Amino acid sequence: MLVSQIIRNKPQQGVVTVPPGTSLAEASKILSDKRIGAVVISADGKSVAGILSERDVVRELGKRGAACLSDKVDDVMTRSVFGCSPDDSTDLVLQTMTQKRFRHLPVMQEGEMVALISIGDVVAAKLSELQLEKDALTGMIMGY
Repeated sequence: MLVSQIIRNKPQQGVVTVPPGTSLAEASKILSDKRIGAVVISADGKSVAGILSERDVVRELGKRGAACLSDKVDDVMTRSVFGCSPDDSTDLVLQTMTQKRFRHLPVMQEGEMVALISIGDVVAAKLSELQLEKDALTGMIMGY
């Protein structure tokens, strides 16, 4: 299965982004209100300056307490962002997410972000793919 198939099956709500300079408190509220695990830091909604995840917020809160909430996302975000292409396989994406310990990857096409996928999206797609294979094999064995 390809990343493009995962994107097609996702609800079309777009990628949630915040501009550089957003406070950690503001970004945390967006994460909570939208019930999402990460926001992309982007000045224009297409480029990726970084990603801020729930884990980044919790790590800072654990280190410094509530005082960090006035900091800017630029100070806390993950800057070294790995992305993927719509043409990448789910196996490659899972391998990248596991090795790099990322739970979210921006999907890039011609230098622009077109989507954001989570490890949950990829696992759900793999489970669906495995179910289809199981059903096909069962059908072959049963003679359907």
